[in-house]
Amino acid sequence: MKIASLAEIKKELSYLNEKELKDLILDLSKFSTDNKAYLFFKLFERENPRLYVEMVKEEIEFEFVKANTKHYHFAKKSAQAVRRKLNKLLKLTKDKTAQIELILFFCEKLRLYGYLTFHHPVIENLYAMQIRKIERMISGVHEDLQYDYQYQLEELKSALD
Repeated sequence: MKIASLAEIKKELSYLNEKELKDLILDLSKFSTDNKAYLFFKLFERENPRLYVEMVKEEIEFEFVKANTKHYHFAKKSAQAVRRKLNKLLKLTKDKTAQIELILFFCEKLRLYGYLTFHHPVIENLYAMQIRKIERMISGVHEDLQYDYQYQLEELKSALD
């Protein structure tokens, strides 16, 4: 089965009336929770742009609270699981400042919950990769924001030493 290109889909969507578009979007949202979450945030971010960031922070915080950190192996698995969830949630926004803020939050929680005290190479590499990702993303935002984020980043980098 050959899937149509995005241009072809866009062209076909232009032929649909408003009711057919609504039905199609609702059907699409029923297929996966990712589609539903994306639709929810796109519809309600106009009213509250910080809604997405706050909800993701709550979810990440919950994941860290319920994580098992009694042994380095479980801590490593938990950190990887939280990072996978974060990456999945980061795909729902194209706002670079929100992405930077969420990755900074993730790194701060890794440090706060003691994951770095295990000195496990996988955990340290995961942390270092997120720091490098933040560095790359910071270079693409406004200078005032760069200064603010750079300060937070330096604090997180100090945990690696």
